[in-house]
Amino acid sequence: MEFINAIILGLVQGLTEFLPVSSSAHVSIIGQLIGTGEDPGARFTAITQIGTELAVVIYFWRDITRIIGHWARSLVGKIPRNDPDARMGWLIILGSVPIIVLGLLFQDQIETTLRNLWITAAMLIVFGILLGIADYVGAKKRRLKELTVRDGTIYGFAQALALIPGVSRSGGTITAGLFMGYERKAAARYAFLLAIPAVLGSGFYQVYKSIAKPCLVGATNCTPEVFGPLATLIATIVAFVVGFVVIAFFMSYISKRSFLPFVIYRILAGGALLVLLGTNVITA
Repeated sequence: MEFINAIILGLVQGLTEFLPVSSSAHVSIIGQLIGTGEDPGARFTAITQIGTELAVVIYFWRDITRIIGHWARSLVGKIPRNDPDARMGWLIILGSVPIIVLGLLFQDQIETTLRNLWITAAMLIVFGILLGIADYVGAKKRRLKELTVRDGTIYGFAQALALIPGVSRSGGTITAGLFMGYERKAAARYAFLLAIPAVLGSGFYQVYKSIAKPCLVGATNCTPEVFGPLATLIATIVAFVVGFVVIAFFMSYISKRSFLPFVIYRILAGGALLVLLGTNVITA
């Protein structure tokens, strides 16, 4: 059952990571509703996100290699520092700072208090409404080549909000982009590129912690992991495969359609979670 549950949660992670619906919230909720009966934990969530982020790396491989190449060449003066791809490299670095700093400062709260499902339910609803407003009022005219330092900083803080389950990394970042007038596809593209350093850094840091500081059975200073290393690896692989398919679908979808279905889903999901909590079907 451990491996079956891991596969299920890998599917959930892959399906929800790139949609503006909060993958961490879904993994936490589904984890309680299936055989595990408890939250899989921040460590499991962060490690499985390595799989979905590797899907991003492959899908945007040409963009990533071009940005890194131009950024590196601009450092040694081989191309102008205001080259669009070189600037993009700097803006991704700048936008990654808030989530790294806040993630380290509030690590304990992120892994414990902020995973309370009452908070998750509220975030699903509130940020669903904000996404709907942003999609409705946003000009949707600006492209990524118009990205400024100010915008990159705002994007970065919006991404950092995803440290709270229920906000959604892509949802928070896309919402900020829409409010600033960026096209739907441009906002989503930058959200995915911006997430790469933070997600891979967080995931591999949790891998290191699980090896260097394992929580042994019977320990009183930590909570044992729900899934073992092999089950977590399987979930990560499943998340990678499913995530790659979802990226392709999502980028195609938002080129022609609004975020309204995701807004409605978030509000309904948040409401359903409140009912489940209120009736003690799952615990906060």
